[in-house]
Amino acid sequence: MRRKTSIAVIERNKPILKRMEELKKEHPFWGYRRIWAHLTYVDQIVVNKKRVYNIMKKNNLLVNKETKLRAKRGSLRPKPQAKKPNEIWGIDMTKIKTEIGWVYVVVVLDWYSKKIVGKQVGLVSKTEDWLEALDEGLSKQYPEGVLGKELNLVSDNGCQPTSTRFMKTCNTLGINQIFTSYNNPKGNAETERSIRTLKEELFWIKEWKGVKQVEDALSEWVENYNRTYLHSALGYRSPEWAEENFSKQEVA
Repeated sequence: MRRKTSIAVIERNKPILKRMEELKKEHPFWGYRRIWAHLTYVDQIVVNKKRVYNIMKKNNLLVNKETKLRAKRGSLRPKPQAKKPNEIWGIDMTKIKTEIGWVYVVVVLDWYSKKIVGKQVGLVSKTEDWLEALDEGLSKQYPEGVLGKELNLVSDNGCQPTSTRFMKTCNTLGINQIFTSYNNPKGNAETERSIRTLKEELFWIKEWKGVKQVEDALSEWVENYNRTYLHSALGYRSPEWAEENFSKQEVA
């Protein structure tokens, strides 16, 4: 009797397992919570988290945790909290290996909506590149100008955001810079988490030839991410939904 029940459960789980395998091929770093969110909110499949976890565990689809990679924590400064869109942005950089060498990517993130508002790709990562990423965000989010809007910009203490030119530009535009404390892995965690997603969803699963290919793929990915990516912190809603929904609440 138990064997028949077990066989019946396996058969019942087959369609869900097939969909999970498809999702894992596209998103190899997704854990069971994000798989569950996609099945529930995108595919409209009625399934609970426990069932998703058990199916993934039995079929070796779970993500292995690298506990050795946990950062050391020093004395931490309280992290600012965004209560509305375009109140706090974060800016940071990552790099990827291509056939022509390292390519650097600068990302600007709105902490409230998790929307990537600015980006820049280049063979170097200088102050100019960081300013271009910031300028893209300002042009999109503040078409009438940012002066007087009380925008805060969080970054680490790297040479680009602490350069005279970058700081002078922020001061001229009325942007308040917030620098993370040293040895604080959570100081710019919102931005770093989105960059991690970018690497897992795009950069790590492909081989790259050069800057143009990265630029084109990044633009397409960011557009799709802002429109459709489901964030647990947003109740499994997309960045654009969070931004638009806040605006509707303000009007109401």
